[in-house]
Amino acid sequence: MEKTVSEAIAYRRSTRVYKDTPIDTEKVKQCIVNASLAPTSSNLQLWEFYHVTSEDKLKALAEACFNQNAASTAKQLVVVVTRKDLWRERAKANLDYLNKVYRDKDLSERDAKRKKMAMGYYKKVIPTIYTDFLGILGFVKYLAFQVVGLFRPIYRQTRQSDMRIVAHKSAGLAAQNFMTSMAAIGYDTCPMEGSDTLRVKQILDLPRGSEINMVIGCGIRDDKGIYGPRFRVPFEDVYVEV
Repeated sequence: MEKTVSEAIAYRRSTRVYKDTPIDTEKVKQCIVNASLAPTSSNLQLWEFYHVTSEDKLKALAEACFNQNAASTAKQLVVVVTRKDLWRERAKANLDYLNKVYRDKDLSERDAKRKKMAMGYYKKVIPTIYTDFLGILGFVKYLAFQVVGLFRPIYRQTRQSDMRIVAHKSAGLAAQNFMTSMAAIGYDTCPMEGSDTLRVKQILDLPRGSEINMVIGCGIRDDKGIYGPRFRVPFEDVYVEV
């Protein structure tokens, strides 16, 4: 029986050692489907998920992850990848979807306005934010937006580094969806940032514009796989009601 959301969140722990027990590839794949339903900035979905089941690839990736237990004992791995370089393609996909869903002849006045606003967003706003040249254009936009921001609220994150952060935030949301989904069906995970990301990209034959968000070990926890009781700073130290 699947766990509730609260039960799954409480159950999930970063598991460093897994049992030598196979896990169902199709179940893991469905959890990746759940990952792809996560919220994402401007619905651009600048992510990819590499589901690694090949013994050779698992071994190579474990080595790229410094042979830490969470990688070397994992039955499968999921690599979450950001693809900021695909913003044009993903913006076009949104435009195609809007044209398909909102057919002009069938639209109410309200839906016509909604479509016009959304189309303008993907045709004008997204290119304005994402277009750059060697970081120069992004910095010029950043300075211009800071000046405008003196007089009214405005979006200020326009540099290449800002857009990288946006892509990684969305990928992180997807990764959390995945890990919670895995916990719900009794599977365990461990998100790993400790890896040689260049080697990970080479092993997976990823393009230059891609970036590794995290590598996630997957399996069923061994008794010694959880290194200690969960520690969190007091909730009162991180909760602020305004």
